[in-house]
Amino acid sequence: MFGSPSIIVTTPEASKKVLTDDEAFKPGWPISTEELIGKNSFTSISFEEHKRLRKLTAAPVNGYEALSVYTTYIEERVISSLEKWSKMGEIEFLTQLRKLTFRIIMYIFLSSESEPVMEALEKEYTILNYGVRAMAINLPGFAYHKALKARKNLVSTFQSIVDDRRAQRKAGNYVAKKKDMMDALLDVVDDDGRKLTDAEIIDVLLMYLNAGHESSGHTMMWAAVFLQKHPKFFQKAKAEQEGIVKRRPPTQKGMTFKEYREMEYLSQVIDETLRVVTFSLTVFREAKKDVNINGYSVPKGWKVLVWFRSIHYDSEIYPNPLEFNPDRWDVSSEALLMY
Repeated sequence: MFGSPSIIVTTPEASKKVLTDDEAFKPGWPISTEELIGKNSFTSISFEEHKRLRKLTAAPVNGYEALSVYTTYIEERVISSLEKWSKMGEIEFLTQLRKLTFRIIMYIFLSSESEPVMEALEKEYTILNYGVRAMAINLPGFAYHKALKARKNLVSTFQSIVDDRRAQRKAGNYVAKKKDMMDALLDVVDDDGRKLTDAEIIDVLLMYLNAGHESSGHTMMWAAVFLQKHPKFFQKAKAEQEGIVKRRPPTQKGMTFKEYREMEYLSQVIDETLRVVTFSLTVFREAKKDVNINGYSVPKGWKVLVWFRSIHYDSEIYPNPLEFNPDRWDVSSEALLMY
C-alpha cells in the first residue's frame, strides 16, 4: 500500500501495542504525506525534533492565551455565517463549514481577512489535501502531481508573507493589532536559543492548516447530524448554552473564555463525535526491527497501518460502541466509574 509492503492492524490490543511501543515502531507516513505536509512537520521529523516543535508551537495555536484572544473573533464569524446561511435556502453544510473554519484559521495564522487571498489559498489547499493520502505518482493527471504544484504555490505565498513580515519588523514599521501565529513563530526560541527557520515556519503552518481545517469542519458537521438524530442530547446541550447566557451580566457583550470553559456537556458531545466518527481512520507506523504482532511476523521496514476505529469501537472500553452517547463521558456516569 502506498508503494510499501504493509500490514493493517485492526484489533484493539494490537493497535495499542503498535501505537505505544516506540522501541519497535516509528512514524511511517506515506511519501506523499511527508512531501506534501513538509519535511519539517510532525509527520517527518525525529522524536526529539517532534517534542521540540510541539513545545514551541502548541501555546500559540491552542494555549489559554491564544484561545482567549480569538474567542471574540470566532464568535463573530460564527454568528455572521449562521445569519448568512439562514438566508441562502438549501446549502451544502460541509462546504460552508470548511469555508468558515478556513477563514478563522487564516485570521489566527496571518491576521488575514482578505476574501481573494483566502479563496486562492483554500483552493490550493484543497488540491493539496487530495494528494496527501494518494499514491506518490508524479505524473500529469494524478492527484499527487497536482498536489505538489499546489504545495509549491502555497509555500511561495507563505514565504512572501514571512519575508514581508520580517522586513516590516526589521524596519520597525510593523504594528500588529494582535499577535498572530506568524508573529509567535517568528519570535519563539527553544532552550538552546535557536529560532525556527523559514522552512520550519512554513511547514508548521501547513501542518496545522491540514490538522485544523478539515477535522474542525467535519467534526462540526457530524456533531450537528448526531444532535439532530438524538433530540434528548440536543436538548441537554441547548439547555447548557441557554443557562450560560442567562447567567450573563446585563452589560456583557459576547462570549467570554470563562463561559467557553463552562461548556462541559458540549465538550462531551464533541468527544463522542470524535470517537464515533474517528476522522483520522489510520495512523501510519513503520517497524524499526523485526517484530511480532499477535503471532504475525512483521519485517523491519514494513509499514503498519493502525485502524483507529478498532480502539474507538472497543466494547470493553466503550459499552455499545456504535451508539452515539455523549453521557458516556460524564465523569460521574456509571460507565466511566467502571474503568
